[in-house]
Amino acid sequence: MANFTPKVFGSRATRGGAGSLVAGALAVGTLGAPAAAEGARPVRPEVRRVMEQAVAEGGVPGMLVEIREGHQRRFGAAGVADTATGRARQPQERYRIGSTTKTFTATVILQLAAERRLGLDDTVERWLPGLVRGNGNDGRKITIRHLLSMTSGLFNYSLDPAMLTRYYSPAFMRHRFDRYTPEQLVKIAMGHAPDYAPGMDWAYSNTGYILAGMIIERVTGSSYAEQVDQRIIRPLRLTGTYVPGNETQLRGPHARHYSTHSVPQADAPVHDVTQMSASTSWAAGGMVSTTGDLTRFFQALLRGWLLPPAQQRQMFATAATPQGKWIPDTTYGLGVSSIKLPCGTTVWGMGGAINGSFSFTYGTRDGRHMMAQNVNGDWNNPIDTFTKALDAEFCTKA
Repeated sequence: MANFTPKVFGSRATRGGAGSLVAGALAVGTLGAPAAAEGARPVRPEVRRVMEQAVAEGGVPGMLVEIREGHQRRFGAAGVADTATGRARQPQERYRIGSTTKTFTATVILQLAAERRLGLDDTVERWLPGLVRGNGNDGRKITIRHLLSMTSGLFNYSLDPAMLTRYYSPAFMRHRFDRYTPEQLVKIAMGHAPDYAPGMDWAYSNTGYILAGMIIERVTGSSYAEQVDQRIIRPLRLTGTYVPGNETQLRGPHARHYSTHSVPQADAPVHDVTQMSASTSWAAGGMVSTTGDLTRFFQALLRGWLLPPAQQRQMFATAATPQGKWIPDTTYGLGVSSIKLPCGTTVWGMGGAINGSFSFTYGTRDGRHMMAQNVNGDWNNPIDTFTKALDAEFCTKA
């Protein structure tokens, strides 16, 4: 599920038990020269070392990095896409992007706002009457801006005890093909009292983005997938990006996705979770993309090619996330975030996590220098690795 909260996922070592899959793949020699993206140069050695360390010491099956800097592209891969065959990771691979989906959702909402088809200060009740009610929840007091900025106070349905059991434990293998409608996900959230009054605090919540997706459909009269496709995917020619809906298999070339289901023991079994329903994440985290498509998308977004100036300013009007509630040294706006790297440089973009896949796409505020990363395993907190790679790229002198 698209709960981009690192602490949900467990950790594991690379030796014995679960580590045997990765160790076997490494024996094939996949830490050698990375696969080359057409027309792309290799990543700088400092980034390459972070990638190799993530596989050899962190135990992730494989890692991809693609960098877009001006007209230049660089690509790097370490580890494997498939632990059974030792197949190397490739630049054209598609993978589940988790909460990076939120940036697409927010972009569509802001485009609709620019067209005056909705207002960010419209209430949820206006567009989805009667849906957000009960247990102290009141859609009349929650605005679209609250939904996108994570300040609605609505309980994150992903943290419902039953959902945690189904999706962040070994029980996931029995539930990975379960299908949920957006209405069902909101109903789960409505079974809980809000975390706080709207606008009075900040807490990461997928519920707001499920509601945002439903508002997109209500305003436009077409599906969320159609709106993302028409407004972003086709104009930018993102050939590896799509909203899967109820599809359980990944289209086209892709890496296998692996999970330990949050089991913390070093010998926790690793399971192939490539096939699954992402309906539990939908507009909050269900999309599929590639490193190349994501650097292209964020470059366009950061450079102001997708939104008029007024909506661009609103999207990037970020506030610091409360300590202990998300990734350290971050700010959050409307579907985008910033991270202050150890060297002091700030990068902008979004990351995402879903069963078997972690990804990060961040770069300079002007969008001229972007870096997309993915690992196809969900243990040992890949965000630490991503931050090290960003530091190596954006803080190391050429």
